Amino acid sequence: MEMLNERKKVNYQEYMNFDAARETLRPVIRETPLIHSEVFSEECGNQVFIKPENLQVTGAFKIRGAYNKISQLSDIEKSKGVIASSAGNHAQGVALASKLLGVRATIVMPKTTPIIKVEATRSHGADVVLAGDCYDEAYEEALRLQKEQDSVFIHPFDDLDVIEGQGTIGVEILDELDSVDAVLVPIGGGGLISGIALAMKALKPSIRIIGVEPEGAMAMKSSVNEDKVVCLSHVDTIADGVAVKRPGDLTFDIIRVYVDEIVTVSDREIMEAFLMMLEKHKLIAENSGAVSLAGLKRLHMINKNVVCVVSGGNIDVVTVSTMINKGLVSRGRLFCFSVELPDKPGELLRISEVLARLNANVIGLDHNQFKNTDRFMNVELEVTCETSGHAHIEEIQCELSRMGYKVRKVY
Repeated sequence: MEMLNERKKVNYQEYMNFDAARETLRPVIRETPLIHSEVFSEECGNQVFIKPENLQVTGAFKIRGAYNKISQLSDIEKSKGVIASSAGNHAQGVALASKLLGVRATIVMPKTTPIIKVEATRSHGADVVLAGDCYDEAYEEALRLQKEQDSVFIHPFDDLDVIEGQGTIGVEILDELDSVDAVLVPIGGGGLISGIALAMKALKPSIRIIGVEPEGAMAMKSSVNEDKVVCLSHVDTIADGVAVKRPGDLTFDIIRVYVDEIVTVSDREIMEAFLMMLEKHKLIAENSGAVSLAGLKRLHMINKNVVCVVSGGNIDVVTVSTMINKGLVSRGRLFCFSVELPDKPGELLRISEVLARLNANVIGLDHNQFKNTDRFMNVELEVTCETSGHAHIEEIQCELSRMGYKVRKVY
């Protein structure tokens, strides 16, 4: 398919063989059956199913496209080795695929890539080069090295063989749930949604394919809106796996024809989706993987069968801890506030009694008379407590205000 990668405005479905790709991938990938989600279904008024590619080999969907691509290289191309650029998941996919196929691999990753993804890539035997502060800068360095080494570049999204491999996800979804009405897919460069859209629209044209991007990295939505590929000046999102400044040319061509809608979500909504998946399904998604679940809030449909592709789960423990705390705050499950108390006995007890009566569980308390410059008159009290939601927080604030306390919300 190499020559087709340069073509525009063609019927790409004619050049895709998803059945052959499935056979190629069958010995390599892990089955990821759909998971019905009662909690996400209740929240959005549809029947929601999760396609958990976070449980895939290497922890993400990228092994599909990487293996499908490298397996089709000629012996001469394989002997030259391959090179790729990636924020993490494509890196691991290319590294493992290369290892399984006996091909030397070099991976260029941004300096900001989480350590877990760097080490995982190295563990598959690839040479890792850290360059640039984002994917696009790593991409430029990879192109330079590719020319220097005369190796084969494995693009993370703008390649038909890669797109074909990712599209096997769509075929699997329809095999398991032929009554699916809509599929939500994260968008970075666009390879995943391009493959899914081509595969599913060929089998069921009525299905709605909905892309989801973070508000701080909406390169594809901007491109579709302007009817040309747009390069963002910068990206700013916690979803590092989809933080792409410039989407692909091929993927742009495919998406503007086969994708029905692109919606955007905030980092706060991504954190909430991450927390719900962890708490209710005991599954960990990376930030970019949870983007599709966050997109459920943008649906304009009811009582439909909706599949959310959770694209990956490679996330380090420190980030998990941060995401949990931020998600709890965002959903009103953690409440931190401060009040000034008269410096006399019994004031701390009054606050404690209010919180106990309103069923707020105190998990942190700082009673420090030296925080206030007028320490002989007032004491600043900072309290962190577990709450059941935003309404509960409002109830606590109202009661403390009624008792004459001036409440300052910390978070």
